[in-house]
Amino acid sequence: MPSTWDARLARHLVRPLKNTRVSPNHLTTLRLLIGLAGIACIAQGGYGWTNWGALLVVISNFVDHTDGELARISGKSSKIGHFYDLASDALITVLLFVSFGMAVASTGAEAGAAGPVVRGTIAGLAVALIFFLRMRIESRVGKSGTKQASAGGFETEDVLYLLPLVTLTDGIGPFLTAASIGAPLFALLVIIDYWRVMRRPQPVKTTTDH
Repeated sequence: MPSTWDARLARHLVRPLKNTRVSPNHLTTLRLLIGLAGIACIAQGGYGWTNWGALLVVISNFVDHTDGELARISGKSSKIGHFYDLASDALITVLLFVSFGMAVASTGAEAGAAGPVVRGTIAGLAVALIFFLRMRIESRVGKSGTKQASAGGFETEDVLYLLPLVTLTDGIGPFLTAASIGAPLFALLVIIDYWRVMRRPQPVKTTTDH
């Protein structure tokens, strides 16, 4: 069984789909559409829109586990599907931070409307770089090289489940500021890890004659 609670629940929910025509890519598309809808809501700004958007993003984050679990129990995994999943994750996460900037700008709380959007873009680009480098590390050393820290059945990315608390408390502004600082710093750590992995000598493949 998966090590995290959301992945365990996802596997239970997709088990009836094992022998159907539903593929992991269908679930990835569903996750993408729900996530984009949530991002569109957050970008509108306003207390109601951002809260509905946060709820949709949380649902999208959960659905993100279903495609991988269906692939594992049905044997329908593919390189294209894996790349599609990673690309969807990157797109949703990047646009999420940009939508935070648009939501803050819509309030008029800051003198320049471009400021929050720029901060959101910086955070989003940093996250995009993290996704790209993690994908490169995974292609070099396997999934073990990009495994997230976990404890008590939760992973680092599960912090997104707390997003409704940010919107319910009108905390998007401070959250955006923290992300625009924290995401680039974390990207720097991933760059160092990437450099370390790429410098590691690859095992020499030997061939035998028959």
